[in-house]
Amino acid sequence: MSRISLLLFVAGLLLAGTAAAQTSAVEVTDAWARATPGMADTGAAYLTLQSPADDRLTGVTTPAAEKAELHVMKMNGGVMEMRPLAAIDLPAGQKITLKPGAMHIMLLGLKAPLRAGQSFALTLHFAKAGTREVSVAVEKAGAMGMGAGTGTAMPPMAMPGQR
Repeated sequence: MSRISLLLFVAGLLLAGTAAAQTSAVEVTDAWARATPGMADTGAAYLTLQSPADDRLTGVTTPAAEKAELHVMKMNGGVMEMRPLAAIDLPAGQKITLKPGAMHIMLLGLKAPLRAGQSFALTLHFAKAGTREVSVAVEKAGAMGMGAGTGTAMPPMAMPGQR
């Protein structure tokens, strides 16, 4: 093998390694949701993401609801407002936590109530890492995290378009 062929081979391996690192699996931990009252048709799911390379969470789907959307909640003049997000950036190596009162996954048109002790499938769609299915554990109503029990009351909330 000539020197040039060897250099090209090594360069190809380096490029392939870089491409493989960019499409490595995103780590998903602590996927959970709160139980919902019997007649509720909406719910929310939460989780923590960490990607080895810059990526974006571009969407979510689940058989548990007609639609799942990425949302964020922010205080505006003493009122908590919720807005949809097109995507969530995942900077390389940083943990991004979706949690109550912040970024979360909104479940719209629940097909059945979310019951404590049960779980449901959630498919995450990433710009670079592709799709990833996770199991979401349903915690009791009012829970603030996996196994965390109940939390404190949330401030008043306005849905998009309300004031």
